[in-house]
Amino acid sequence: MEEKSGNSLPWFSALVRHFWRADDKTIDRTELMIISLGILAAAQGGTDLGFIWNKATPEAKVIIVILGILSIGAWSMMIQKFFQMRRAAKYNGFFETEFRQQEGVLGIFDRRLPVEGCPMFSVYTDGCNDLEARLRLPDGSRRTRLSIKSIEHVKRQVEGAVARESLRLESGLILLAIAVSGGPFMGLLGTVWGVMDTFGGIAKAGRADLTAMAPGVAAALVTTVAGLLVAIPSMFGYNYLVHTLRVLTVELDNFAQTLASKMETEFLPDDE
Repeated sequence: MEEKSGNSLPWFSALVRHFWRADDKTIDRTELMIISLGILAAAQGGTDLGFIWNKATPEAKVIIVILGILSIGAWSMMIQKFFQMRRAAKYNGFFETEFRQQEGVLGIFDRRLPVEGCPMFSVYTDGCNDLEARLRLPDGSRRTRLSIKSIEHVKRQVEGAVARESLRLESGLILLAIAVSGGPFMGLLGTVWGVMDTFGGIAKAGRADLTAMAPGVAAALVTTVAGLLVAIPSMFGYNYLVHTLRVLTVELDNFAQTLASKMETEFLPDDE
């Protein structure tokens, strides 16, 4: 009995492992699926879903299955984006601290450090690659000064890198937006459809009592519950992730301006 109880919540064990493995660079999609299914099962506990499922119409069952798949995708995306953005914020802080300690713009770039999962480092690397190409002379040495036109080209490269990193962080959030806006309406569709079928069946039978109506109405209402179970967590997760994304984007913009200013100060002639 104890062994069964210990193995009954594999999704909870997977969730604990994820929260303790803070330094992981990848998210195991299999464990994400286990977590999502476990959360759905926990949310559905305590009700006679088997009876309601048997009374549901085929259309309602299709809608519930679609909502279940959408919920799994939404939970998987929320967990994945949470760890991605948390890692990005942590690495950005480390990199910005190191960058401010450098005397020259190319100090970190010349060390050729491989850094993954840090948007700020990606912006810095793209800008420094373009700057390096414009500074490099045929003999392998570097110029000490650049024209305004060259600096402007480098600044545009940095701005493009900021946009690319912002889009990369934002990718996948559309799934949460679809879950928030579409989940309740799909549930409502199943409810209206189920109630319509229930009243149609009562009309054909020629009698209306609670015993005849209750199973069909309950089966119809379960689609609305399923839609809300999809939409409500997705709404909270979406708002949190959007706020975090805005913070990261503002930090990237500020860093891009700081990087461009240091490039101008170091490589632009004083008379220009």
